[in-house]
This record gives sequence, C-alpha cells and structure tokens, in this order.
Amino acid sequence: MADHDYTGHAEPGGEPTTRDLRDLQIRKLSVGPMDNNAYLLTCRATGAQLLIDAAAEPDALRRMIAAGSAHNALDLLVTTHSHHDHVGALAAMITATGARTAAGAEDAKEIAERIDVPLAHGDVLEFGEQQVEIIHLRGHTPGSVAVLWRGGDEGDHLFTGDSLFPGGVGNTDKDPQRFAQLIDDVEQRIFDRLGDDTWVYPGHGDDTTLGAERPSLPAWRERGW
Repeated sequence: MADHDYTGHAEPGGEPTTRDLRDLQIRKLSVGPMDNNAYLLTCRATGAQLLIDAAAEPDALRRMIAAGSAHNALDLLVTTHSHHDHVGALAAMITATGARTAAGAEDAKEIAERIDVPLAHGDVLEFGEQQVEIIHLRGHTPGSVAVLWRGGDEGDHLFTGDSLFPGGVGNTDKDPQRFAQLIDDVEQRIFDRLGDDTWVYPGHGDDTTLGAERPSLPAWRERGW
C-alpha cells in the first residue's frame, strides 16, 4: 500500500500527518518551540505502537497515540538522544502510558527518567508483528541512535533523531573529532548499507531520502559540519 499523499512535512502546532503502508502506519507530529518531530509507528496487524521521541506537548502526543490504535496503548518509547528538547514530555508519557522505554546506552545515564532498555548498535526491538533495528550514530551525542524499519517492497524507513537532516549531519559543536565520528558513522552505517529510496525522518523539520542527500556527502566532509 503506497501512500502518495504523505509529503514529509508536519505543521508546527498542527495535527499529525499520517503515512499508510501495508504493514505499518507512521504518524509525524511537530511539537514544542524547536519544531521537534515525534513519530508514532503502529503495527497494522495488532495495533501495537512505538513512539520515537516524547519531545514536548504530552497532550498532543496522547491524542496521536489514541488515533493510532483502537487499544489506545503505547508499547515502546524510544528516545533518540538525551538533549532536553527530545525528552521534555518523557516523564509525562511514561506516567500516562506505562510504556517500556529505550535509549542509547551512553545517553541513558544523562536522562533523568527511567530507561528500561539501554540500546547498542544492532539491537532489535519488537512491537506487535513489526521490528526495528537500532543504529548507533556517535557524535551529536555519545549515545545517539537511529531507528530503522525495513519495509521490504515498501522500502526502508529511517528515523535519525538529530544525526542526519536534509543538508547535513547533526551539530557537533565545531569539534573536529566529534564531526569525524558522526560523518564516518553516517556514511558507513547508513549510506553504505541502505539504498537511495530509503526515507529519512529527522528529529526536526521535513523528511528527505538518502538519494537526495548522497551526492552531498563529500561536500559535508570537506566543510566539516
């Protein structure tokens, strides 16, 4: 089931935008003053749900969860990294949903709320009949992770937090070592593994694809950010 209406844009303060795939629904919601994206993945067969980044506006997040599944339940809550704008509603959503929580092991200790599952590169998380793979991308923070759902003939779908955006990798505070680590991880663990049709859902702003960004990789490395 291809969804030709999904554009990859979520209006700040607006309603979630929904992508309907055969086995998965993806909802994207822009929340908070920094236009953070929260993503809800719903297994179409079971209604099980995974939320990526409880960034802000818990009431809006709860409405999105209710719209995603008749069960009105959340099974997993993954935090891509520990920065404050990505965890602003984490405590409220843990209380409201009781969902299991996960974050990169190196960032988990920086997050005040409980993290049930410290994540490592290559870990697999299951919700309903679906599963996602964790890709550790070091540099923006030590424990930043991306979340990969492989959709077979419906393509790969990659949720990158603040590690990859349209136009470049995430902020590394002008630290050459951190930048080198991040650009290496992004190239080796994402671009070298996944095809150009891979859809990229970033932590802020509009979506992109690996094909749209791949030609710019040498320029990103040359400019150092």
